[in-house]
Amino acid sequence: METTVDAEVVIVGAGPTGLMLAGELRLAGVDVVVLDRLAEASTESRGLGFTPRTMAVFAQRGLVDRFAALDVALRTTTRGHFGGLPLDFGVFAAACPAVVNLPQVNTEAMLRGWVADLGCEVRRGHEVVGVTDTAAAVEVQVDGPGGRLGLRARYLVGCDGGRSTVRVLAGFDFPGTPATLELFLADVRGCDIRPRFIGEWLPGGVAMAAPLGGGVDRVVVCERGAPPRKRAEPPAFSEVAAGWHRLTGEDISHGRPVWVSAFGDATRLATEYRRGRVLLAGDAAHVHLPAGGLGMNTGIQDAFNLGWKLAAVVRGRAPATLLDTYHDERHAVGKRLLDNTRAQGLLFLGGAEIQPLRDLIGELTHHEVVHRHLAGMVSGLEIRYPVGPGAHPLLGLCVPDLPLEHGAAATSVFPLLGAGRGLVLDLAEDESLRRSVRPWTDRVDVVTARLVDGGSIPKVDAALVRPDGHVAWAAPGGQEELSEALGRWFGPRTAESRE
Repeated sequence: METTVDAEVVIVGAGPTGLMLAGELRLAGVDVVVLDRLAEASTESRGLGFTPRTMAVFAQRGLVDRFAALDVALRTTTRGHFGGLPLDFGVFAAACPAVVNLPQVNTEAMLRGWVADLGCEVRRGHEVVGVTDTAAAVEVQVDGPGGRLGLRARYLVGCDGGRSTVRVLAGFDFPGTPATLELFLADVRGCDIRPRFIGEWLPGGVAMAAPLGGGVDRVVVCERGAPPRKRAEPPAFSEVAAGWHRLTGEDISHGRPVWVSAFGDATRLATEYRRGRVLLAGDAAHVHLPAGGLGMNTGIQDAFNLGWKLAAVVRGRAPATLLDTYHDERHAVGKRLLDNTRAQGLLFLGGAEIQPLRDLIGELTHHEVVHRHLAGMVSGLEIRYPVGPGAHPLLGLCVPDLPLEHGAAATSVFPLLGAGRGLVLDLAEDESLRRSVRPWTDRVDVVTARLVDGGSIPKVDAALVRPDGHVAWAAPGGQEELSEALGRWFGPRTAESRE
């Protein structure tokens, strides 16, 4: 017998993308149910740390300190790579550092604690078997421990990975190219493996290794010409050890695997991130070679872009057309991601015939403009959304964590974004600007402060910062009234303030 439970938003998938989205929606008071087909949280950790842009996402919500509560120390760095060619994110002086060698299970545990504190319900052992968009709502059929369950939601978001059930049931197109090779990944104990953090090119392919702590090493085996296989279960560790031996001549067969996985270089991108009341985020919307660990990061950033917009629509503060900007902004990022990882795959996995190209690009990275371009691409710091007219250099970019004096207190920009609301920074004590914001103060905070040290940041007297940290209006250089930008991103002014 079916029962019906109403929720404003149903999220399918309790990985980093789904949990990030759930937290964003709960910050705005949206009723959320998260479903996951696994009875227990996964112990596999495909992602190892996060990029500077994702570090900024966590900092903007005050989540970084939650790792310490889990007794997890964050190892940060300004170093990265593009297809194995070293890069330095320090070329962006105000950027957050990257976090490395942090297993994904720790990131998921942090996010689970956050959403639990926000009152979000996660239902495990629930598998979606039917999706119907009625235009008025989305009806979701779920097989769970108690039998068949019918959920009726205003919106459904598929965050359920590269083999997304939601994407298939809702009829999204997912074009691209199939895998051309198979690669192995394993976390293994009891092996004294020489670290190869960004990979070592060898005659037969590429070997990567990184110590994770506690006597565990991550190994990745990339043999050229290894054909893709359809597997019903993960490969045996003996296959990984054999491949490692063929590449390096080293014997790791005595190791004790924590977990083992196989993956490929399939590249696919959903043609649309939204179909009516059904949306996609993370790997459900895009799959690619996991070059540079960008998959989890992109999914978290998808959720960060979508969460406040979906909350505004659900709460009736903005029209549903605001959700179109989620597709417009993040689909472009997804396409860029696929191009980026394809290029990295050629550099990283290609044979001797690619060496002249590696040498040339490596030479070009010594030029600052090229170095900044590639570092911005793999760090997420280059992302600039088409937010509206204006000429200020910060427009559309993620706001830096500028140091501020607010009254007698010292602060910075990121802590002011912790509630997931819009933010107007008044850095020139402009009373007319503050008056312009009053009709939106139920959704937007106004902070008058003094910029302590702008460093290399372009001159800015005022800025409108969206809940996802991107600058939507800035002065000097704004080519529209602040009220127009507020209306575009935060909906109509409150009724009592209309003239």
